Amino acid sequence: MTYATRPADRPPGVKKPLTPKRRYRVVENDEYAAFLRRVIRAYSRRVADGDIEAITTLAALADHLEDATRQAITGLRAVGYSWADIALRLGITRQGAQQRWGDTTPACVTDDSSTRADGGCP
Repeated sequence: MTYATRPADRPPGVKKPLTPKRRYRVVENDEYAAFLRRVIRAYSRRVADGDIEAITTLAALADHLEDATRQAITGLRAVGYSWADIALRLGITRQGAQQRWGDTTPACVTDDSSTRADGGCP
């Protein structure tokens, strides 16, 4: 579909006094998290009221939340936060945070000389 374009010498059709510049509303993280909690609670109430088929979708949300948490922690680590800083906010130990969200690839995968012929770790 082709649209007619406005000639360069013609002013735009929008009157400036009628379309004021609107400020972008900044939503704080706390407000956004509270909104998400309300939505999740409301969805769980809908499932609890008898929508048995939706329980799989609700369980999948937990997987998505875990993936989002992993992505957020990876980003925090890339910015320079330590495992101790992250664990303190989560109320767990540094070692627990690192084991749960740290790099899970075995060390021998990066070093070809330490792998067995069948591809496994020694």
